[in-house]
Amino acid sequence: MHMKKIMILIALTALGSCAKYLDVVPDNISTIDNAFTMRTEAEKFLYTCYSYMPRDGDLTADPAILGGDEMWALTDPGFPEFDHNMFNIARGLQNTVNPYGEGSWVSLYRGLRDCNIFLENIGKVPDLEINERKEWIAEVKFLKAWYHFYLLRMYGPIPIIKENLPIDVDIAKVKVYRDPVDSCFQYITQLLDEAKNELPLNIDNPAKMLGRITRPIAYSLKAKVLVTAASPLFNGNSDQATLKNNNGVQLFNTTYSKDKWDSAVVACREAITVCHDAGLALYEYRPNVQQYKLTDTTTTQLSLRNVFTERWNSEIIWANTQSIASLIQRVATPNVDHRYIDNPRIVSELAPPLKIVEMFYTDKGVPITEDKTWFANKYALRSSGAGEELHIRNGYTSSALNFRREPRFYASLGFDGGVWYGQGQYDDSQPSTLYYVAAKKGQPNGKTNPDKGSMTGYFIKKYVHFQNTQSSGVTDYTITSYPWPMMRLAHLYLLFAEALNESQGPSPEVFQYVDLVRKRAGLEGVQYSWDTWSKFPGKYATQDGLREIIQREQLIELAFEGQRFWDLRRWKTAISEYRRPVEGWDIQQSVESFYYRPKVLINQTFSLKDYFFPIREATIVNNRNLVQNIGW
Repeated sequence: MHMKKIMILIALTALGSCAKYLDVVPDNISTIDNAFTMRTEAEKFLYTCYSYMPRDGDLTADPAILGGDEMWALTDPGFPEFDHNMFNIARGLQNTVNPYGEGSWVSLYRGLRDCNIFLENIGKVPDLEINERKEWIAEVKFLKAWYHFYLLRMYGPIPIIKENLPIDVDIAKVKVYRDPVDSCFQYITQLLDEAKNELPLNIDNPAKMLGRITRPIAYSLKAKVLVTAASPLFNGNSDQATLKNNNGVQLFNTTYSKDKWDSAVVACREAITVCHDAGLALYEYRPNVQQYKLTDTTTTQLSLRNVFTERWNSEIIWANTQSIASLIQRVATPNVDHRYIDNPRIVSELAPPLKIVEMFYTDKGVPITEDKTWFANKYALRSSGAGEELHIRNGYTSSALNFRREPRFYASLGFDGGVWYGQGQYDDSQPSTLYYVAAKKGQPNGKTNPDKGSMTGYFIKKYVHFQNTQSSGVTDYTITSYPWPMMRLAHLYLLFAEALNESQGPSPEVFQYVDLVRKRAGLEGVQYSWDTWSKFPGKYATQDGLREIIQREQLIELAFEGQRFWDLRRWKTAISEYRRPVEGWDIQQSVESFYYRPKVLINQTFSLKDYFFPIREATIVNNRNLVQNIGW
């Protein structure tokens, strides 16, 4: 019996068991009993269930930030500001012995085990009101759904943990199998359906409870889950036909189902209704006219920039209070106050490649390759003149790629000659006084230090709160931090448009929701923009053409928010996107004609196997019923 218990615990460890689990079986059952003897203790255990939330936006923990092709970092800094392990995924160094990102497998299965302990014992708490008990149960069911979904996106079919195994269970029951993808999605949806209407529409006590799960969050996650389930990676994916358990169970249904898109439409529509009922709305920045002297151009840019960095604004459905954006701001921003250029706290490392720069629309709201009015040579040199000084410093010579671009381009990116609004300066009535980036060799923001500076010549403005300030001290940089936004209303609108197009094809309702997002971005609607400015008028009239437009709209609107990494996978477009090299400007040059030449940093590799993470080799050795993902 003693050996049997040891074998069970070894097998559980393969699924991510932990000290917490070992503490409560078999000798410390009283520990769990004590945790549920009164409300205050049970609430602590509830917070423990929350503590496993993945740290989205964390450079060291979130593969979606540095693991893809959206930004590049220093490959081998001597004195790194953060652990660069996740960057190794982008560099093609993923492996099965010690997989990058594998901590999510371990941590989230621990979290699921604690969530199950909570659900098994919360009924014992004597001083917990019925409604509060229901709400807490709903929160933990939501967390179970989120943890399963997070693993599902990473690994594909996973073992579902509906309840914890008893200590005296037969050893064969411990060696669990992976569950088919459709079963995983069904269980996640079931949990969300059980939870969503028991949750509050809004938080009653923001000072204490912001970050807790609400009804809009649950409805919105269900919408995202069902859109993912309907997407090509999981809906009729014949590439995964050979992935089977060793008992013969096929883990992917290779038959496409339109019904999945129909279900996603319903879920998105319900989520939007609930969000509107809760008072959520697309964010628009309204400056204090006495404090800030801003043009409409700058106000639009700040609406687009602040929607991500302004805490708990009207558009944020869900923000992760386990992940506070502070370090990422230091690593993203250039030092635009050139008086204090030696500030060691400003690192300027995160660098968008040229293909991301080119992804944004022109000022006409269409791709640069489609705009019939745009420059013939996107890399030609141009000098900024009248009407452009709020985007590019007046008289500054830069690449045509930086001119006549949409407001989201200027709100999201910093570049050589680009104006950088903020840093304590709140008046754009005199453009010559505005801060700007000077990134060529020998200039204040040029790369001179092997442990600092952009590798491409571009910087991520979107991450940096406009009220951050640098003072006279060379070590001072005041950061306005914010919890990482996980879901915002614009994202939900675009998911709805995507689902509608896949379910029904182009329709007025599809354009309505895409155009709401475009209008906030200072752009005309899809139909007008393509008919008026595109080389391909009427592109939006076909399902395939509109799909391309909606997908690009999502990539632009949600740039740098940790969505591209997963979207390219669920659309099954990652292989073609990763075939485009990671390029930047020739940053070691000081003269414009040499600086503005594309230079390849790396040709990334991405194949069928990279759509899903590998399971650690040792985990499979401990449980032979777990089969490895294809290609690993």
